[in-house]
Amino acid sequence: MDLLVLLGIAVALAMDAFAVAIATGMTLGKVSGHQAFRLSFHFGLFQFLMPVIGWFAGRSVSEYISAFDHWIAFGLLALVGGHMVLEGLQAPSKERAVADPTKGRSLIVLSVATSIDALAVGLSMAVLGVGIWVPSVVIGIVAAAFTLVGLRLGRLLGERFGHRMALVGGAVLIAIGARILYEHLTGAA
Repeated sequence: MDLLVLLGIAVALAMDAFAVAIATGMTLGKVSGHQAFRLSFHFGLFQFLMPVIGWFAGRSVSEYISAFDHWIAFGLLALVGGHMVLEGLQAPSKERAVADPTKGRSLIVLSVATSIDALAVGLSMAVLGVGIWVPSVVIGIVAAAFTLVGLRLGRLLGERFGHRMALVGGAVLIAIGARILYEHLTGAA
């Protein structure tokens, strides 16, 4: 596979992770090194693993997965985004800490939701007879890097506009899920 094509695919796949990282940075406001590492590591890891899983699954299950993968991504992003919107609607309180999306179940949900499209890329690479290891490593590294940049940008926006940015961040996640659903249902890309 040509390096320029591979980088194009990696950047395209990293866009959801980038947008979610911006929303996360806006929600958290102050992002620690641990939070940045956790989110970028997990997004990069899942973006690496999903094409590998898709590649090994091959053509035999691609038609079954492609029939509902967009619904899974939409549901997961809408769930996390809806939670963020609800938090943004609540009055800020010094005692109430904003839930940290870089921990626990939220981290896993976001990691899966932002990498489901990479599963389809792995399936298509298997069909095309393309090796998977180098593309998967590149895809994972690009996703981790874009996540770090997105967190920084989101943090800057959150500092500038305050706690209500959780509303915007949640709306962005829901919009990403809706876009994925729209593209799959209409065939638009």
